[in-house]
Amino acid sequence: MCILCHMSRKSSKSIGSLLARGLMGSKSALHETNQKQFAATQQMMPRFYGAMPAQETDHKEGPPTKVDGYVLHPTTLNENLLKAQYAVRGELYNKAQEMAAEGKDIIYTNVGNPQQLGQKPITYNRQVQALVSAPFLMDHPKVTELFPEDVIARAKEMNKLFGGALGAYTDSRGSAGIRQEVADYIERRDGHPADPEHIYLTDGASVAVRYVLNAAIRNENDAILVPIPQYPLYSASIQLYGGTLLPYYLKEEKGWGMDLDGIKKSIDEARAQGTNVRAIVFINPGNPTGQCMTADSLKDIVKFAYDEGLVLLADEVYQPNVYQTEKPFISAKKILSEMGAPYSNGVELASFHTVSKGVLGECGLRGGYVEFVNFHPKTIEEMYKAASINLSPNTTGQLAMSLMANPPKPGDASYNEYKKEMDEGLASLTRRAHVMTDSFNSLEGVSCTFTEGAMYSFPRLHLPQKAIDAAKAAGKTPDTFYCLELLKETGIVTVPGVGFGQEEGTFHMRTTILPQEDQIADFVQKFKSFHEKFMNTYR
Repeated sequence: MCILCHMSRKSSKSIGSLLARGLMGSKSALHETNQKQFAATQQMMPRFYGAMPAQETDHKEGPPTKVDGYVLHPTTLNENLLKAQYAVRGELYNKAQEMAAEGKDIIYTNVGNPQQLGQKPITYNRQVQALVSAPFLMDHPKVTELFPEDVIARAKEMNKLFGGALGAYTDSRGSAGIRQEVADYIERRDGHPADPEHIYLTDGASVAVRYVLNAAIRNENDAILVPIPQYPLYSASIQLYGGTLLPYYLKEEKGWGMDLDGIKKSIDEARAQGTNVRAIVFINPGNPTGQCMTADSLKDIVKFAYDEGLVLLADEVYQPNVYQTEKPFISAKKILSEMGAPYSNGVELASFHTVSKGVLGECGLRGGYVEFVNFHPKTIEEMYKAASINLSPNTTGQLAMSLMANPPKPGDASYNEYKKEMDEGLASLTRRAHVMTDSFNSLEGVSCTFTEGAMYSFPRLHLPQKAIDAAKAAGKTPDTFYCLELLKETGIVTVPGVGFGQEEGTFHMRTTILPQEDQIADFVQKFKSFHEKFMNTYR
């Protein structure tokens, strides 16, 4: 509850009058400007003094100030923080860190972190970033020997955009020039205009997602529809903001497709109990499931959102990662724009993108954006306020976003090398997607849908009853038990399906497809050897 709600009006008046006497002094010495300043000060007083009691009163004994000598003892923390879970950096990751500290080799396939597993950064991007980070190099007499002319020109342009100071704050929404580049990128992608005033640059897409969830969730009675399996950013954030996650299950037997009838049933049941269902999340391409949505599926969810009065949250961060031609990436913005009224102007859409995925793989630079479509202007202003609390998105992430949205063009000195690196990178990821899927499907008791997009395989584990019993005896879910044994045996870090949610009675695990091609055969063999040993042990 807001602190203002706890303050008595009498206390407020008392504090105000005391401050008035102290601040005003003689009336004759107070000018009109001072009166206005004082009025503003009085309005702010409750914020600072609302928690201060006017006098000693009888009260119930509250929780102890300290527990075991700590104010922030684990038992006294915000309960929403204690309840939040984030499996991608959970038990398996922590165990891997312990093993790494002991000198054991660890293969981190628990998170989509391409450059950690050897993916090379794009040359053009790194060259521009180097010059913008060290602008004095642009005045070096040998700069033209070290960098292509288009790199130097772009670095000068970006340096000017940042006012010559990459280390300075920008507007809280991000640089206006880069937001315009993103708007132009969206228009080229979709064939429909985008408003840079409705685009916010953020420290990765995760921050943008949290902006919207924080705005949508007012209390625990507000629910957000989230696909299961889901990326745990959503479950953790909804918990932190005190809301309710309303799951809808993707159908594995239909290639992890949506079941709108099932979603409709979930909404009706929740609303019958008085729950406010506010928004629906979808992830395209899917994480952890790797499916790509068709145009018809996207139209269906747009209509559904309109009919049910839901905000659409389109997590599209894996849009560059598509490994087949039958279902190319299509943005929700494009579908929405082409459906016409009442959908094109009647559905609130927030779409998210990042520099962390694709062949760029710039996870650590933390660059992302959100585009607000059909949002109330005052709501966008409130989002601006939320962004302003952070002062500014980081500028290296903004620079990375600029380079993603506005890459070299045909005829530029760096274009051929840039295109070659991008094309070869995507082709390699496509081959690895096939290798991983085929390898899992060759194993006893494992089935895996093809990774159409994103960076992950999400195989289903059909485990023997003895393994399930052993997991129960160890106090673990069966898939967690399997993944822990895999880690101990091979050093491969994965994430059990329970961390993403799954149909009751099924067990899965998520692994990235990111081990490099010269290493993937060894990775697959390690996995195969472990799995065969595990199945023989618990057969």
